[in-house]
Amino acid sequence: MSERDKAPGEMEDEEGVNREGFIRRFWRLARGYYTGDERRSAWLLTAGVIGLTLLQIGIQVRFNLWNRDFFNALEARDRSAFYGQMGTFLLLTTASMVVAVFQLYVRQMLQLRWREWLVFRLQARWLAGSRHYQMNFLPGSADNPDQRISENTRWATAMAVDMAVGLFQSAVMLISFVGILWTLSGPLIVAFGSNEFAIPGYMVFAALIYALIGSTLTYFMGRPMVDINIRRNEAESDHRFALIRIRENSEGVALIRGEGDEDRGLRRSFSHVVSVMKDLMRSERRLMWLTSAYGMVAGVFPILVASPRYFAGAITLGVLMQIGSAFAEVTRALNWFVDNFPRIADWRSHLERVVALEDSLDAADVLDAGEVRISVIEGPLPDGREVLAFRDLQIAQADGNILVGEANAEIQAGEKVLIVGESGTGKSTLFRAISGVWPWGSGEIRVPPRNHMMFMPQRPYLPLGTLRGAIAYPAAPKKFPDAAVIAALERCGLAHLTGRLDEDERWDRMLSLGEQQRLAFARLLLHRPRWVFMDEATAALDETNQDAMMGLFREELSGCALVSIGHRPGLDLFHDRTLTLMRSPDGARLTAPQQQRMVSARRRRGGAGPVTVARRGVARILRGRPRRT
Repeated sequence: MSERDKAPGEMEDEEGVNREGFIRRFWRLARGYYTGDERRSAWLLTAGVIGLTLLQIGIQVRFNLWNRDFFNALEARDRSAFYGQMGTFLLLTTASMVVAVFQLYVRQMLQLRWREWLVFRLQARWLAGSRHYQMNFLPGSADNPDQRISENTRWATAMAVDMAVGLFQSAVMLISFVGILWTLSGPLIVAFGSNEFAIPGYMVFAALIYALIGSTLTYFMGRPMVDINIRRNEAESDHRFALIRIRENSEGVALIRGEGDEDRGLRRSFSHVVSVMKDLMRSERRLMWLTSAYGMVAGVFPILVASPRYFAGAITLGVLMQIGSAFAEVTRALNWFVDNFPRIADWRSHLERVVALEDSLDAADVLDAGEVRISVIEGPLPDGREVLAFRDLQIAQADGNILVGEANAEIQAGEKVLIVGESGTGKSTLFRAISGVWPWGSGEIRVPPRNHMMFMPQRPYLPLGTLRGAIAYPAAPKKFPDAAVIAALERCGLAHLTGRLDEDERWDRMLSLGEQQRLAFARLLLHRPRWVFMDEATAALDETNQDAMMGLFREELSGCALVSIGHRPGLDLFHDRTLTLMRSPDGARLTAPQQQRMVSARRRRGGAGPVTVARRGVARILRGRPRRT
C-alpha cells in the first residue's frame, strides 16, 4: 500500500510522527555526507561557504558605516568628501560582487556534491538485494522512487544548503548590527505620570517586537502550506507516473483504442494536481497580504521611530540613515523565518519524500535480516556437487497468505526439468524465490553459485544502449568478440541484426517480442551458464522457432541444467522429467518428481525453418567460448 492509499487517519498519524522527528530525520541525511567517504570535501566546501559568508557580512557592515559618512557629506555639502565616499562605494561594490560570485560557486558545489552522494547512496540501496523489486510488495512502501531519487533529492539538498546559509548569515548579521543599532539609537525617555525613565537601545527592542509580530502571524497564516506542499508533490508524482505508464504501454493502448479512457484517467489525475495547487495558491495569497504590508512598513518604521531624536538635533541625517540601515539588517535577520516560510514548506515536502524512501529501504533491510524468511544457500554441496534443492520450502505472499505450501525436491546438474501447474499456483514466484528476490516464506533453497545461473523471463530485459550491449548484458558490451556475437545471432535466426551491433536504439521497442526472446537465447550462447531458468521464455515463438531454440540444449548447451516453466505443447520433449505444482487449500504442493526419462526413440521434431544455419561452423565458434564464471 502506497502513501496515497492510506486511510485518512493513518496519513494524519504518520505525518504527526514525521513532524515530531523532523530535525532528527533531516540530520540522518546530512550526517552520512559529513561523516562518510565524502566528509573531507564536505567539510572543506562548508568551511568555504562559511568563510565567504562572513566576508560578505563584513562588507555589509562597512557599507553601513559608508551610509553614515555618505549622508553626512551630503548634509555638509562637502564635495571632496562626497566624491571620496563614491570611490569607497565602488571599491566596496567590486569586493561585494567578487565575494558573492565565489560564495555562489562554492555553495553550488556543496549542493551538487551532496546531491551526488545522496543519489548514489539511494540508488545503490534501492538496487542492492533486489530492493527495487521487493518494495513493490511492502505495505506502506514509498511510491515513485524514481522521482524521489531524481527530483526530490535535488530540492532537498539544494534548498537545505540555501536555507542553512541564509540562517547562518541572518544570525551573524543580527549579532553584527544589533550592537550598531543599540549604540546609535540611544535612550528613549518615557514619561509615566510624574515619573520619567529611559529605555536604552530602544530601537533594538522595536526591531524585536516588529519581527516577533511578523513571525507569529506568518506561522499561523502559512502553517497549512507544509501539508499542502506534501500533497502537491504526491499529486504531481502520481500524474507523472500515469504519463510514464502510458508511454511504456503505448502499443497496448493504441491497439485496443484505449486513448479515450486514458485521457479521462489523466484528466482525473491532473485535476487532483489542480485542486491541490488551488489550495496552495490560496494559502500563498493570504501570506502575501501579510508579507507585502510587512515589507512596506519596514522601510519607514525605523525612520518614524528615530525621527524625534533627529528633529531634536540629537542625531545627524547620516546617523538617522545609518539607524534605518542597521534596523533594516536587524529586522531582515529576525525576519528570516517570515521571508522563507513558503520555501521551508516546499523544502520539507521534498525532504519528507526522500526520508520516506529511506524508511522504506530500512524496512526492506529489516525484512532481509528477519528470521521468518526463505533461506537461500548458495554454493555446492560438501561433496562438491551443484544441485538445486528445496527443503521444507513454503512460499508466502507479501501479506502472509500461503502460495506454495510444501516443496521438497532436488535437481542435479545437467538435468532438464519442466515445472507445470495451473495458473496462479506460484510457478513464477518459485523462480523468484530461487533467484533470492522473493524472501517471504520459510524453509531452505540450495542453489548453485549465482554466477553459474541465468534467468530468462517471458519478456527479456534489454537495457538502453547498443544492440551489442543488449546481447552481452549483464556483462560489458566489449567482453565478447564480434565473431562470437554474430555467430550467436545467426544461430538464433537474427542474422538481419548482425550489421546493427553498434546502433543505439530502444531495442525493446524496435524488436518484436519473438525477436527479443531469440535475442535472449543468443545471450545464453555467449554467457554459457551452467544453470538456466526459463519462465515462459518461448511463449512468443511459433512451434518451429521454439524447437530450434530449445534444440540449443541438446547441442551447444547440452551440459547445462535447464529448469523451465511452460505450457506450450512440445516443451516436454526437451526435458528429462516433470515437476507439478498441484493446487490445494493450504497452498500448492510440489509433487515428488517422476523419473521419466524421455524415450530416445520418441519422434524428434524436424526442421528449424527460418533459423536453420550452418550449425557445425557456428557451434565450433560458440564452443570455443569459456563458461561464464
